Amino acid sequence: MAEVIKMPKMSDTMTEGVIASWLKKVGDSVSSGDILAEVETDKATMELESYEDGTLLYIGPKDGDSVPVDAVIAILGEKGEDISGLLSEIEGGGAPAAKEEAKPEEKKEEAAPAKKEAPAPKKAAVDTSNIKASVIKMPKMSDTMTEGVLVSWLKKEGDKVSAGDILAEVETDKATMELEAYEDGTLLFIGVKEGDSVPVDATIAVIGEEGADYKALLDADSSALSDSEENATTDEDIEARAETVGAEETSGTAEQETSGENGRVKASPLAKKVAQEKGLKLSQIKGSGEGGRIVLRDVENFKPSAAPQEAAPAPKGAPAPKAAPAALPGVPTEEYEEVNVSQMRKVIARRLSESLFTAPHFFLTMSINMDKAMEARVSMNEVSPVKLSFNDLVLKAAAVALRQHPAVNSSWLGDKIRYNKHINIGVAVAVEEGLLVPVVRNADFKSLSAISSEVKELGGKAKSKKLQPAEMEGSTFSISNLGMFGIDEFTAIINPPNACILAVGGISQVPVVKNGEIKIGNIMKVTLSCDHRVVDGAVGSAFLQTFKNLLENPVRILV
Repeated sequence: MAEVIKMPKMSDTMTEGVIASWLKKVGDSVSSGDILAEVETDKATMELESYEDGTLLYIGPKDGDSVPVDAVIAILGEKGEDISGLLSEIEGGGAPAAKEEAKPEEKKEEAAPAKKEAPAPKKAAVDTSNIKASVIKMPKMSDTMTEGVLVSWLKKEGDKVSAGDILAEVETDKATMELEAYEDGTLLFIGVKEGDSVPVDATIAVIGEEGADYKALLDADSSALSDSEENATTDEDIEARAETVGAEETSGTAEQETSGENGRVKASPLAKKVAQEKGLKLSQIKGSGEGGRIVLRDVENFKPSAAPQEAAPAPKGAPAPKAAPAALPGVPTEEYEEVNVSQMRKVIARRLSESLFTAPHFFLTMSINMDKAMEARVSMNEVSPVKLSFNDLVLKAAAVALRQHPAVNSSWLGDKIRYNKHINIGVAVAVEEGLLVPVVRNADFKSLSAISSEVKELGGKAKSKKLQPAEMEGSTFSISNLGMFGIDEFTAIINPPNACILAVGGISQVPVVKNGEIKIGNIMKVTLSCDHRVVDGAVGSAFLQTFKNLLENPVRILV
């Protein structure tokens, strides 16, 4: 299915971009991570990256053309795909329709009686045109990023900054990346502490001329945020989000809402939702909105430790509570430590939960005799420029087997099944915060030594947090190997959008029967986790049989 590519917002102040040059042309094959074009923003010339595989079917603006943010600039899809419907919509069908749809809504609003009280008059907007400073917001550094953790500031308030300087390191859901300055000036304000989690587009700093009134700029920015996100009578988005909370709020916040003036706490729907998620009582939070109304920033800035503890008065005549017994010497006390969940761990939890509970998993386990593979590895390492591991042999054998069984190299797309013609294998790498899956692209075309070098390089980048998002995208099949940790056998959760993942155990010496005699053999167990919506048992079994034959006769891998 064709994907429309729009002009992204590459900086917080960007409203349009100029196509400096196209690096791809219509008809070119494009892989996820390829650079499509160079775009000149209001601050720098940046690279426009593709997040999909396919063929470039259409290019709208030419080199040098100026394009508004969110305007269509290209279409990516399958070779020969009919995009005439999309083109007609782009060339005039979409915008007029949107204008026509607005008219009945306007009439409806005029005709409908007022159900809500008229909103209080807004404060006059702060004029910031003469303030020579710019607000720096948390950028969206990957296609799935919703928030980032400020790992460390490399500049401090008062430091001189030049365009291109690195301001801070930010941990996204995929990697730790550098936050770059796009302007010259002085770092006037830092609004986020190291270790804090910050939503995309939230204000984190201000850069400008020394002595500039950045507080007025922050007030204006805060006021704009309040108007767009907190006013439930004017913001359709907040109303929609409030409706989804609905029943939860009526039951979960009943106690919170009946503890304020006239039996009710004044708070925006979004503030109530976030307070409920954090387990906070609205009665303890001081509102900064109109009339003391609690808004989102009040909930986010509230620190429970700073709240006065409300001790329930003891009933008259009741005995005083007994002091807790002193810990006996030598007896361990009950202690624990709580650590904030990292962005990586949050995403791992979300993606694997979605995979396990939406994809019907089934598992196929097979034992493989690795005697010949062990002998072949010794011989190969005598001539290989890099030391080959058993994992390299497994990866190469899987790539060759996938070429013979394309149904396993597939993805579930809801109303379609995508059979990938390229073989990109994701290799699970354990890091301190969780698990990363860098991708070895076109593994079936690479030699064992090339695969070994690439896996070592990607593994090193993963452990040093230097993997780029493009190096973790586009896998069609995944492998998780715990053999080096002494694990004999395990099952793995499918890495979406893949249809299968192969769990590889260690090689163990066990009794085996050969030619009617019991001998010692080197056996490795593997388990294939399959998405039953895409891969049936017979298909998965045929793949494993081919995979087993390749490892038990390694010369076939090289043919």
